[in-house]
Amino acid sequence: MKKSLLSFAFAAAGLLMAGSALAQSASNNDQLYKAFGEKTGLVSLMDDFMTRLLADPRTGPHFQPANQQHVKEQLVDQFCVLGGGPCVYKGADMKSSHAELDIKKSDFHALVEVLQLSMDAKGIPFATQNKMLALLAPMHRDIITPQ
Repeated sequence: MKKSLLSFAFAAAGLLMAGSALAQSASNNDQLYKAFGEKTGLVSLMDDFMTRLLADPRTGPHFQPANQQHVKEQLVDQFCVLGGGPCVYKGADMKSSHAELDIKKSDFHALVEVLQLSMDAKGIPFATQNKMLALLAPMHRDIITPQ
């Protein structure tokens, strides 16, 4: 990859600047935010997620050089916004931050798989995971580099 995939972590996700406005309008309440354990639960999830991202041979090399604390903080804010919580995401938009990273579908899918493992490990119910993943899924258009 041409650059570190530091910005890729913001996809996980997280993924979300483009999707955050849509998510806020679609989510008039904070039920998903609460289902993820509010800010404390999101911090715990992202701690686990970063550990798994670094350990996974498909994603680890992309995140090793990143400021991991910053990435986690951005992901917490992104998931908080998507879930209807009180946070504000101030990071870069997904399209411009990933434009020169040559991210393939397999890269994106690997990150999502690792996220699912983290959500499973934190006991987040499958239906709740799916609600968040549905909010994250549209971001693939801005993250994956067209071939």
